[in-house]
Amino acid sequence: MAIFAISDLHLSKAVNKPMDIFGGGWENYMEKLEKNWNKTVSADDWVLVSGDLSWGTYLEETAADFQFLSSLPGKKILSKGNHDYWWTTFSKLNKFRDELGLQDIFFLHNNSYVCQSVGVCGTRGWISPDNPEFTAHDARIYSRELGRLELSLKSLEDKSCRQIVAMLHYPPLYPNSSSRDLLDLLKSYGVKKCVYGHLHGPAFKDAVEGRVEGIEFILTSSDRLGFNPVRLY
Repeated sequence: MAIFAISDLHLSKAVNKPMDIFGGGWENYMEKLEKNWNKTVSADDWVLVSGDLSWGTYLEETAADFQFLSSLPGKKILSKGNHDYWWTTFSKLNKFRDELGLQDIFFLHNNSYVCQSVGVCGTRGWISPDNPEFTAHDARIYSRELGRLELSLKSLEDKSCRQIVAMLHYPPLYPNSSSRDLLDLLKSYGVKKCVYGHLHGPAFKDAVEGRVEGIEFILTSSDRLGFNPVRLY
């Protein structure tokens, strides 16, 4: 069993939202993703998908995207992205999944999972307080996301984990950032790896990757990975 990660799949099986207008290899991206995933991931593996799964606005518009995801090998843990407008309550997400008969998809929503002794936690995150456009409204969302991440981390306290990996959609830190809230929270719970997405194309320059204060940060945007899940463990 292995654990992989990827994010920002931006699936659009039922919504007309072509991605090739963004260039950067997005042409036929769902075909690339399917081919690479099938040759990389096996049925017993786990894949962490950190947000922006589907372009559907409402949950019922995502059915074809979830069915496509489920057709790929492995068990998938999903967290929320900024474009996942369809994301709703934990119970409604699970009910929708069960009605579709998709038993290989799990939602990360103030909870956590243990995959072969690796704890998996996370939340969406939000824009950094360092952002010059950060407002009082953003501060409330940012604080809420910190709370959700801590709830997720706390839920691992009674579980046996040899390591912890955190899933975020927004970058947890930026180059030369003075904001340490997320970094300090991850450190305080002993997180060893943090995967995140959200950044595309020219914004890759804003990615912090590699080891920072004992935590390995990995950008998993699908276009960054060439639409091929990256192995974590």
